[in-house]
Amino acid sequence: MGRGDLSDEEWARLEPHLPTNRGRGGRWQCHRRVINGILFRQRTGLPWRDLPTCFGSWKTVHDRHRRWSADGTWDRILRAVQADADAEGRIDWSMVSVDSTTCRAHQHAAGASTRAPRIPGRRKGPARHRSDEALGRSRGGLTSKIHLAGEGGRRPLGFVITPGQWGDAPQMIPVLEEIRVPRQAGGRPRTRPDHVGGDKAYSSRRNRRHLRRRQIKHTIPEPRDQRANRQRRGSQGGRPAGFDKAIYRRRNEVERTINRLKNFRAVATRFDKRAYVFHGTVTVAAIRLWLRPE
Repeated sequence: MGRGDLSDEEWARLEPHLPTNRGRGGRWQCHRRVINGILFRQRTGLPWRDLPTCFGSWKTVHDRHRRWSADGTWDRILRAVQADADAEGRIDWSMVSVDSTTCRAHQHAAGASTRAPRIPGRRKGPARHRSDEALGRSRGGLTSKIHLAGEGGRRPLGFVITPGQWGDAPQMIPVLEEIRVPRQAGGRPRTRPDHVGGDKAYSSRRNRRHLRRRQIKHTIPEPRDQRANRQRRGSQGGRPAGFDKAIYRRRNEVERTINRLKNFRAVATRFDKRAYVFHGTVTVAAIRLWLRPE
């Protein structure tokens, strides 16, 4: 077993959730070897064509990752391993924090076609397809931004990828809507944490109203301009937002989650041209974090 490969314990957690061993026109190549090749590329950030031959054909590894990113297989696997963790009591629902991080896009990530990818057996492109390919320009060049919701155990529950110049506050609700952990006993998936934390960038009347409507406690500091505007409106401005410094300190958990994700070089720097493939790359990194024993 090479450095960074799936351990026997991690493979035992992952294997039950993989597609059946039959691909189009024949059998899949060994799932474990191919996924180890995908993880090797995740960790090192090297071009697909430079994958070591011990993982088999680079094209097989690349096509498996692209196909599973397009048809939602990686998303389903992530939900499955989260469900296992929840059943084992390994998800800390007491505090979920939201934050974002900017990823510099490599020059090879630019110039993709805006057409939706062709997926065998499907007429339409995946829901993750974006006409802007989640790329934005800033002073530093092309960037993408990962908006993330992380639980107390420093693992991602849900995320959204946008162009790098997009703001944080408008993405808070979409990120929270990505939290859908299935219950093994059946029923609706769990979508509501006990508490949500965020920095000043997420302070808005829309976000607070959404959290109150869902009966989710929250700790988000109020910027000075918003506080002054509320006080100027008097009784119509509403009550001041509650703020607990002790709870707010736990917001560093999501920052540490982001640091763990960006240990994967293919996440810290975006090499993928297509937004749906980069989404799959981040999803694979999240799956690996859920598989690792704490």
